[in-house]
Amino acid sequence: MRGRLSTFDDFRNAITTYRLPRVLIAAIELDLFTAIGTDTWAISDLAREMKVSERGLAILCRNLAMAGLLKKQAETYRNSRLGATALNASHPAYRGDYLRLITSHWTDWGRLLESVKTGLPLDHDEPDDPDYRRRFTWAMHHRTLETAPKIAAQIDLRGARTLLDLGGGPGTYAMAFLAKNPTLRATVCDRPAALDVAKEIASTHKAGVRLSYLPLDVMVEDIPGAYDVIWYSNVLHIYSPQDNQMLFRRMLASLNPGGRLLIQDAFLHDKEGLFPEEASLFAVSMLLFTEKGNTYSAAETKAWLTEAGFGRIKVLKMKKGTEDWEDGILEARSSGMTARTRVRRTGSATGLRSRSSR
Repeated sequence: MRGRLSTFDDFRNAITTYRLPRVLIAAIELDLFTAIGTDTWAISDLAREMKVSERGLAILCRNLAMAGLLKKQAETYRNSRLGATALNASHPAYRGDYLRLITSHWTDWGRLLESVKTGLPLDHDEPDDPDYRRRFTWAMHHRTLETAPKIAAQIDLRGARTLLDLGGGPGTYAMAFLAKNPTLRATVCDRPAALDVAKEIASTHKAGVRLSYLPLDVMVEDIPGAYDVIWYSNVLHIYSPQDNQMLFRRMLASLNPGGRLLIQDAFLHDKEGLFPEEASLFAVSMLLFTEKGNTYSAAETKAWLTEAGFGRIKVLKMKKGTEDWEDGILEARSSGMTARTRVRRTGSATGLRSRSSR
């Protein structure tokens, strides 16, 4: 959707945008792009191979070709580059865990009314499953695989020696910062199931030897060690305003004097807290999947940071087309005063690596 809905035609056009997404999801559910692979198929042959109807497959493939995911020539179809790689389970670039996550959201969003009525996330009474956490972490890696290096290339970390990727999941951003900054050492902090994925990913990168791992429940435990930079990416929206303010105080206590907190999230930027559109819609996901989450304005987040004791707060502008979220990075600095409150803290970034790598 783009722009305001002021006529019934606007409303109709907005509500019927479900059609192409459902076509895409059907193709993923059929594993169509994997079935096509590197070959060129007539519909009759492909339908026989996939055990589906010719009529149904012909209409589906025509719409996928219209969308650019398949290439049509006369009566045959083949994969586009995207279909043959990221959407094809036989290709090394396949992003299966992320595809499964976003396709499952079709059913979840169909249950939105439940969460609107109760204010609770779907399946809120089910315990967190380590297998799900592992799949979700891989999905987050697939989501940020291309974005992370673009962001890391635009953030100047010269002079920083230590970075904490707080709630960093697969450590994709931490690895991107390490690749860009050869003297930097980083620690990724998250749940053990997520850190298992981070270790697998880091093992495939030369810079992975400079990455350490910290299993920690940041909601109940202080952050050990001291860091020059804390990267807090796509975590703010999971928690309530009160929880985030508490976490900001814990982050400030673990930053070196003059250290930087970098927050990447789906910030709202207008006076009424409605736009950007994607940030507003993402709050619905938080209603569906978190106990207290929401999306917040840059202005209110700045106020929380100021209250926690941070200063020199500003929005970092990234190049258009490289952002995770529109104007979605806030930078805040610790002051020299925090060093005196941290003198009594034990451990350093080096000690933390030894402790957290066991």
